[in-house]
Amino acid sequence: MRILVIGGGGREHALVWKLAQSPRVEKIYVAPGNPGMSAIAECISLPLGDWEKVAVFALEQKIDLTVVGPEAPLVEGIADVFKKHGLAIFGPTAAAAAIEGSKAFSKELMHKYNIPTAFFKICNDIATAKAYIREKGAPIVVKADGLAAGKGVVVAMTEAEALAAIDDIMGNHKFGQAGAHVVIEEFMEGEEASLLAFTDGNTIVPMVAAQDHKRINDGDEGPNTGGMGAYAPAPVLTPELKQKCVETILKPTIAALKAEGCIYSGCLYAGLMIKGSDIKVVEFNARFGDPETQVVLPLLSSDLAEIMLACAQGSLKEEMVSWYDKTAVCVVMASGGYPADYHKGLVIEGLETAGALEDVVVFHAGTKEETGNVVTDGGRVLGVTAVDATLAQSKTKAYNAVEKIHFDKAHYRKDIAWRALK
Repeated sequence: MRILVIGGGGREHALVWKLAQSPRVEKIYVAPGNPGMSAIAECISLPLGDWEKVAVFALEQKIDLTVVGPEAPLVEGIADVFKKHGLAIFGPTAAAAAIEGSKAFSKELMHKYNIPTAFFKICNDIATAKAYIREKGAPIVVKADGLAAGKGVVVAMTEAEALAAIDDIMGNHKFGQAGAHVVIEEFMEGEEASLLAFTDGNTIVPMVAAQDHKRINDGDEGPNTGGMGAYAPAPVLTPELKQKCVETILKPTIAALKAEGCIYSGCLYAGLMIKGSDIKVVEFNARFGDPETQVVLPLLSSDLAEIMLACAQGSLKEEMVSWYDKTAVCVVMASGGYPADYHKGLVIEGLETAGALEDVVVFHAGTKEETGNVVTDGGRVLGVTAVDATLAQSKTKAYNAVEKIHFDKAHYRKDIAWRALK
């Protein structure tokens, strides 16, 4: 099998790493890729965004399956273009990917089909948004409607914070057109978890539940980021609650999209808020999460390439998916200053030493090669993942690996998996 992976971050490194383990895979291209993938895949430059030209490359290279990592290509319609050319692709069409591309679409879909979520209001102008915030009070959540790289959500604990978020998003256009509309919603109490699922549009197979750490600092302090680490499985989503999520959220959502004329295939990511036996949807994503992928895929014991091809071809079966009875912890090493301004081009040392440790994988996120060195090239630089029998053991192993890696002003949280180990 010849595979093309779209993307160049930590999630894509994890996807390439797992796909490369399949005996069915003979060649992997990744566009644009990163230095961490270069030993197991060919990193290439393609005109990303011009999906017709990318499809021509796939046809010329006889690509059997294309796997899309980030959300933007899906929202832009890469799957529609590839399907038009008869190319198998893992990822939903643009119409189905709107479940992530537009928070307003997602919330309205959940409301229409009685899928549990927070109360909300969609606001198209600053005056309406501010009036609604004053009516409801705080705490309250303000979300940019469109894609904002995981940073378009403000959990405002005071009314002043919420009003400032409206000024930032709608007035100062912090996220460009993504903030032309906002969704203002109820602040939900509880514990968050992520449940990802493989689906071909009919069959839905959940993965191992994971828990992300969005805030930049220990104790969930500071601004939101794309994710500072994750662990799996997440104990908060018990087997009973996981099954409840499948029956009351995942299956109804796939059915709702189908009723709206969208056959959803690929990975459906449900961000959940759990309080006791109550589960509500925080958000949906139309692809694998980052850094959740870096802890979920190391626990997958079956063939990822086979599963993804089955999703693309409409032939997914539950028995194709199996898991190791182990745990995984990923610690993200970020550039100092992230998620605000940070330096690039800092030399990274210790990658080989850390990567040589047993059951440790160092996934590259924001890196590039420069004059023979691997250097920092993004806010989130590395995802250091370890696998072991218990979460405590995986955590110890991951931080042991982190200590062997050095770059100037490196920042990482010291408390990944704290909720499960408190």
